[in-house]
Amino acid sequence: MKNILSLFTSLMVASILFFACNKVDHKDLFVAYIPPAKPFSPISDSTCLSGPLNGTLVAGKTYRICGNIVVNTGDTLIIQPGVTIKFQGNYGIGVNGSLFSLGTQANPILFTYDSATLVKTDNIGADVTKDPAFKGLWTGIIGGANCPYLVIKWTHIEFGGGTANGTVAVIGKSYPVYFQNPAGIFVLEDSWIYGSVDDPLRTFGGKVAILRNTFEKCGYTGGEAFNAKAGTIGDFAYNLCVGIATNGGKLSNSGVAVGVPGTEVRMYNNTVINCGYRRSSAGRGGSFNFEQNAAGMAYNNLIVNCKFGPRIVQNPIADTAHIQYGYNFQYGDSLSVVKYFVPTLKLSTAITAPQPTDIPNLVPLLPTGWNLGDSIPNATVSPLIGANNPMFINGPVPLPLGAKLQDIAVVGNYNFRLQAGSPCLKKGFTGFASKGDVPVDPKYGVTELTAPGNDIGAFQFNGTGNQH
Repeated sequence: MKNILSLFTSLMVASILFFACNKVDHKDLFVAYIPPAKPFSPISDSTCLSGPLNGTLVAGKTYRICGNIVVNTGDTLIIQPGVTIKFQGNYGIGVNGSLFSLGTQANPILFTYDSATLVKTDNIGADVTKDPAFKGLWTGIIGGANCPYLVIKWTHIEFGGGTANGTVAVIGKSYPVYFQNPAGIFVLEDSWIYGSVDDPLRTFGGKVAILRNTFEKCGYTGGEAFNAKAGTIGDFAYNLCVGIATNGGKLSNSGVAVGVPGTEVRMYNNTVINCGYRRSSAGRGGSFNFEQNAAGMAYNNLIVNCKFGPRIVQNPIADTAHIQYGYNFQYGDSLSVVKYFVPTLKLSTAITAPQPTDIPNLVPLLPTGWNLGDSIPNATVSPLIGANNPMFINGPVPLPLGAKLQDIAVVGNYNFRLQAGSPCLKKGFTGFASKGDVPVDPKYGVTELTAPGNDIGAFQFNGTGNQH
């Protein structure tokens, strides 16, 4: 036990002194976007679009897509507030140049599939095999290997993730949103992604800011809300993840190129609800994963009825020397949930160390002789069942009568803001900063880099954080 407590102490010291062990960022890899000197020409909505596209989709108009779209190298596609984009089939937008989807809170942008008969099946107990959320009805927004900027703000993206074909298949892989330029900038903020076959968002390198978004019902038998690989660097914060097949956020350094810095993302102040239950592989999924040589942080996250708590993977091992975590809040309605607040090595190859700052604090409950990766006896954790209700204004806590853990997959009429008196209030850790590598700019960068919050979760009691 003495050795375990020493490990806890060293981890907490590391969390306070993380600037000293921060990984190299290689900022010189990234260059600022310089917009053209003259305005982008407007694109007509009178015909069904396909092929190369360069210019502006004009505010308030509806555009039909009847074939793959390509933004060529050096070109830029700007989408103005209130635009609706309706795909007529399994087509996508391949981006070798730059794309800016610039919705606003009052006038968001919508990417969807065009069908008068398409109905979301979001009721509890619905047959997931027939759910259009998992059908991949159109491909996605696919950034190419040299795409310098992919910026998406106040944008709804639904029913994407179909298998890419033709010109888009040449550009990249099939996800509702995909970015792969290690020297590029990616922003997804204040947006919504509903439904996907696999990950709704995958990055394969680049500097990223993924802030204040909502991910619902993503991944059929696998998929993370955010799957970062190959040298992705940035922030994943104030996101609401509901009913994701596997995790809210997963970090891995697999596929990194020589000379590219390793994956390092700060995942903080996220709310993750009922995730991990459609994952087809045993021992996987639930909240947050650090895998194969990935570094970063996981602080102030609110995790409710998820399959596993935060998971530091042992094989292939994460970059444990550069990982800091704590101040995370977990709630479970059943023994099957609370017994894996700390994932086990045998079941899920995890070596997560419980932190004394977490809620609940599991450190005093650990049995004598407990080692990293060991399970905790059922009798020890059973008093945690239903304890520490986070007190949402309106949420699936406790689980609605007749519902299964996997049935909670969308926001619906829920309100995941916190009531006065919530045990999550004023429990956040603010002694660190956002990674902050993406430039702040109302169009060409992150609009607001929201700092770590005083309250745990994506919704701050003072009204900041996630605005959905």
